[in-house]
Amino acid sequence: MKKALIFQGGWDGHEPVLVSGRFAELLKKNNYEVRIEDNLDCLSDAEELKKLDLIVSCWTMGEIDHKYVVNLSEAVGSGVGLAGCHGGMCDSFRQNTEWQFITGGQWISHPGGDGIDYTVNICHGSSPITEGLTDFPVCSEHYYLHIDPAVEILATTRFPLVNYYHISNKPVDMPVAWTKYWGNGRVFYTSLGHHDDVFDKSPQAQVLMERGMLWAGEGKQYALDHGLTTERFINNAKMY
Repeated sequence: MKKALIFQGGWDGHEPVLVSGRFAELLKKNNYEVRIEDNLDCLSDAEELKKLDLIVSCWTMGEIDHKYVVNLSEAVGSGVGLAGCHGGMCDSFRQNTEWQFITGGQWISHPGGDGIDYTVNICHGSSPITEGLTDFPVCSEHYYLHIDPAVEILATTRFPLVNYYHISNKPVDMPVAWTKYWGNGRVFYTSLGHHDDVFDKSPQAQVLMERGMLWAGEGKQYALDHGLTTERFINNAKMY
């Protein structure tokens, strides 16, 4: 069985316990052994993290010991997958720029607050993760993010929908879901998931998350099968 770690916590408004439980069940049905931790000390040992196939972040805001981020960086760089949704991954640690570099984006606003009706537009042919999925409606927070231009975009949504200072700019298609790489590791993110029931009200959102986690979790075996090492990524220059 593959092994996954889900770490949950931070702001309770994102229902980390419910979301973590949902993701754990999705992984278990796909033959994963899942451990859920409600603290960040589970990131304290890089070698233990490297034994995993997948790490799922369900932690909104707060602060993190930078050493823990370094450990996670090394683990993902070696091939361990990283996945998450909404503020549970891309609004986890606002002060840590390395975390943002790893994940590929950072939340900055949800214009109009909760309860915004919008459409998620699937980027067809972008990835096996989106195969067979169609555009779908969501009623939730409409996430505006700052994005790493290197991400591979799987789905988008159109801004603006509500009046605020950003409407002076041209309309933009904001990424909703993406993949990227960190070293040998695969990273998946979707901005959907403000509350746990979003995945019930918009079932394709759950399919997207499930497939994204599984895709990320396949990276370690791929690295092993192809003899990939981390040698070319190592650099001792001051990055942060």
